Parts: sequence; structure tokens; C-alpha cells
Amino acid sequence: MPSPQKIIVIGAGIIGASIAWHLQRKGASVTTIAQKIGGEATPNSFAWINASWGNPEFYFHFRHRSMAEWSRLAADLPGLPLSWCGGLCWDMPEAALDAYAAQHHGWGYGIQPVNRATSVMIEPNLATPPDYALHIAEEGAVEPVAAAELLLQDAGRHGAGLLHGVEVTSLLTENGRIAGVETNEGPMHADHVVLAAGAGTAAIAASAGIHVPLETPPGLIVHSRPTPKLLNGLVMAPELHMRQTMEGRIIAGGDFGGTAPGDNPQKAAGELFAKVKAALKGGDALELDFHTIGYRPTPKDGLPILGGVDARPGLYLAVLHSGVTLAPLVGLLAAEEILDGKEVTELSPFRLSRFA
Repeated sequence: MPSPQKIIVIGAGIIGASIAWHLQRKGASVTTIAQKIGGEATPNSFAWINASWGNPEFYFHFRHRSMAEWSRLAADLPGLPLSWCGGLCWDMPEAALDAYAAQHHGWGYGIQPVNRATSVMIEPNLATPPDYALHIAEEGAVEPVAAAELLLQDAGRHGAGLLHGVEVTSLLTENGRIAGVETNEGPMHADHVVLAAGAGTAAIAASAGIHVPLETPPGLIVHSRPTPKLLNGLVMAPELHMRQTMEGRIIAGGDFGGTAPGDNPQKAAGELFAKVKAALKGGDALELDFHTIGYRPTPKDGLPILGGVDARPGLYLAVLHSGVTLAPLVGLLAAEEILDGKEVTELSPFRLSRFA
């Protein structure tokens, strides 16, 4: 019986954790290396699971499939902090909402127009309910750091390794192939290296002469102290996206990616939180606990970068915005490509080579 393939996964955010878990389930010998469990972008995510937002049709279907993969993952991982809470959206003019709803309904998305009375039934604590909105019952949210930790813990129980607090400084190259990583604790060798380091991906890839066209726009999100239930699901109001976590915190940004923090993040956080308080009945009692500024790893054309690198066999890239929505599907398909050695057609639009 051949020895299992040795694979290093760089990054322990939701993408790295999902890939490591799926690789372990397929029989690989996996070691995840990360400075921080949960990564950098994952803790600062709004963590909305959706197939929304003006994407081309092929990307919509990719995201929609990943929504279903979250349910598959939840069945395999009891206790996964996942909620299919639905979303109420009215952050576009009515004509734009109608066009968006018609397009996505035609693609198979469960969108329903709702009036003010129905909006009040869905979210009774809105201070100013919309006269017209869209409700997408199949959307949801996950607590992303807890989910990443659960994936890594479960992989660990089945033999996967985790090096926490270790920095990968560069990729190791032997005869043109990626053969491992150099860390602040010394070199490590592997049959394959998965680079899922979020905003840190470009610098690590550059150590092997690979250019990853990545932008990392900042996004500010405010977090209230835990409070009794005020929101049932996701709320996408003009210039204010909100949800309530399982811990009871209201988290919000100017949009789901977070608000640009500007030169004075503390002031921007205070202004944003004032909008949250004004938007909710009982909002005056809310207290701001802290704010976060996340740097979203976003390839320059907005689509994920997924797959092997022709110039550097042995390396697999996984860098994307919308990591929370796509984590279970990316983990599943990446494990198939790496261990089965076959390209998955569904990932063809997302190769690094498209930027050549």
C-alpha cells in the first residue's frame, strides 16, 4: 500500500481549514501551518453565506453549489455553528431590486419580493421597515473562526498536524518543483504545498517567482456587546448590513465587506455604530464593544484564484474573497485535484493562468 501523500497547508483561516479537513478525509498526511488559528481575514468577516451580488452566471452557480455544500459539511461535523437564517435586502433602488430578483430567480435562487407588513413579520425590530424588499430564505451565516477551529480539531483527531504560531517565510524549490516550505523554525518538505494564506499569499508566492495579482482592501466592522435577540437573520439596508451572531453580538458594516475606515477608524466605528442603534427598536441600549479592520484577499478581477501553478508543480493556490461562502466547495474540489491528479472542470475559470 503506497504511503499517503504529504501535504502542507499554509493558512488556518476558513479556506485553509476546509482544505486541510477535506485532504485528511481523503487519506492525505496533512500539516497545517499558521501564525494564527482562524487566520487574519476570517475573524473580520461578516460571514454571510450567499450567491448574491451581481456575479456572472457561472460564478453564481458555483457559489450556489457551495451553499449546499455547507449543509453537507454540517451533517459531517455536528456542532458546526451554521444558521440558515435568511436575508432581507433593500439596499438598491426598487427598479434595481426587481431586475436583480428577476435575474436570480431565473437562475434558481429563492428570492421573494415582500412588502412592509411582511418585512415587519420577518424582522420585527427594524425601526424603519422597508416598504419593498427582497427576502432570500435560503441564505445563512456561520461563525467563521469557530467553524475553522472545529474543522482543524476534527482533522487533528484523525491524524492531521497543526503548527500554530509558526511563520512560513518562503517556498522551497527543487528542480523547478515546490518541495516544501521554509519557516522561522526551519525547513519542512512535502509532496504538495497548498497556499491559502489570504492577504499573505502574494508575498509567499513571490518567494518562488510567482506573481499573484491580489488586492487587500480594508473593511471596518463594528461589534456590539452581546444582547438579547434583536435580529432574526441578515439585514441588507442602504449603507448598513447587519446580523446577530450566535453569541448575541450585532455586527455591522457599511456593506457586507466592511466600511472603509478612513484616517480615523475609531471615529468611523462610532459613526457606523450610531447607524446600527438608530436602525433597531431598542437600539439605544446597544453598546459598542470593539471594531475590527479586515483586509480582504481579493484577486484583481474579483474571482477566486484556485488550482495548481504550471510553472511550479507541487504548489496549489487558494486565494479568494467570499471565502466563507465558498469554503466547503473549495475544500472538496481542491482535495480532489491534489490527491486524484485530475483537473476539475468546474474550477477552470479560476486558474492563475488567466492573468498571463
